[in-house]
Amino acid sequence: MDRLEENIAHLTRVVDELSDVIARQDREIAKLTHKVEMLIAREAGREADSPGGVLLGDERPPHY
Repeated sequence: MDRLEENIAHLTRVVDELSDVIARQDREIAKLTHKVEMLIAREAGREADSPGGVLLGDERPPHY
C-alpha cells in the first residue's frame, strides 16, 4: 500500500510539472503568434505602399 501511495504522489508531481510546462508553452505560442501576425500586417502594409516596383533585395547590383 505504501508503494502505491508513493507512485501516486510521484505521478501527481509529474502531472503538475507537465501542466506547468504546457501552460508556459501555450503563453509562448500565443506571444509568438501575435508577433507573426504583426509582421504579416507590417509586410502587407509595405506591399500596399510600394508602387509595385522591384524590392531592394531583388534588385540587380549596379555592375550588371
